[in-house]
Amino acid sequence: MAGKNNALQKPVNLTPELEAVVGKGPMTRAQVTSKVWDYIKKHGLQDSKDKRQINPDGALGKVTGSAQISMFKMTGAVSKHMS
Repeated sequence: MAGKNNALQKPVNLTPELEAVVGKGPMTRAQVTSKVWDYIKKHGLQDSKDKRQINPDGALGKVTGSAQISMFKMTGAVSKHMS
């Protein structure tokens, strides 16, 4: 398994909107996911009643949209900002 190319470990380019949340790219998809969660926790963006729901602030909203989003759908929204 170690010799195979893992898509999570391949560096990708990020849009300026995503870089505003996670920092300057390129970085791996795994790093992006980790940094997005760091951002969410640092800014207290998880819904207090349902931790699976994310309430985006201005910067994250430019990536995921301004409406509340589930953590499962958020991954798809974030991936649109990687190439």
